[in-house]
Amino acid sequence: MWTQEHRQSHDRKGLRYPSDLTDAEWALVGSLIPPARRGGRPRDVDIREVLNAVFYLLSTGCQWDALPRDLPPKSTVYEYFSLWRSDRTLLRLHQALYAQVREASGRKAQPTVAILDSQSAKAAQKGGAPIDPQGYDAGKKVTGRKRHILVDTLGLLLNVVVHRASVQDRDGTRRLLRDDARRFPSIIKIFADAGYQGPKMAKVVADTGNWQIEIVKRTELHKFVVMPKRWIVERTFAWISRNRRLARDFERYAATVVAFVRLAMIRIMLRRLTRLNPCS
Repeated sequence: MWTQEHRQSHDRKGLRYPSDLTDAEWALVGSLIPPARRGGRPRDVDIREVLNAVFYLLSTGCQWDALPRDLPPKSTVYEYFSLWRSDRTLLRLHQALYAQVREASGRKAQPTVAILDSQSAKAAQKGGAPIDPQGYDAGKKVTGRKRHILVDTLGLLLNVVVHRASVQDRDGTRRLLRDDARRFPSIIKIFADAGYQGPKMAKVVADTGNWQIEIVKRTELHKFVVMPKRWIVERTFAWISRNRRLARDFERYAATVVAFVRLAMIRIMLRRLTRLNPCS
């Protein structure tokens, strides 16, 4: 239920752009950004403004060349974005905020249950051919890339893998689950839909971790029913897709899509941590 306190906690009218970081959000994230390297010319770039520019790109879906002039230059923003993508800064930032959100919600830092699903994103016209290949998802009638995500019961992202849309769901999860077996060894059960059933998926689960997979099947094909646990991951896809940069597949590199998905979840977690009265 929306109350006056809830509206105030979501109000961003005082900011230059709604995607800008508030002082409270910057206080959380600023200390997690790596400092400038020793030697050479001192850093004269405002890192908060660089983050504001990246979140502006994520929120509006504009081209790099279309960044407003009151934000840092495109070359500077892209340089830092590429650095944070490659040196795992975004991953470390995501993991630090994830543990804080879990603890603030009264949960343990490590989840025990996860939900798995995929989303095929339609390819958009690009300035050049995509470096990482795309494919055709015959089931969804979509040409583009497929985003595999694993979330916890709060809907928070655990991991994301992006590959061609032509890859079957059960074949695209090996790297996702292998990475999660190292980062989240406490997971004991994974919920998924019928696209992940079969001996191939059973072998992937057995090879990647010590967990069980439970298939949640539809019972009535011609009637809308909220499926247990599966609605959580669908809601996470809805959260991610609110960012126009992720509404379609605009990127030439799959790693860039992964980075923007993580940034979308970082943005959500920052707002949760700084909200005065979180909604359930």
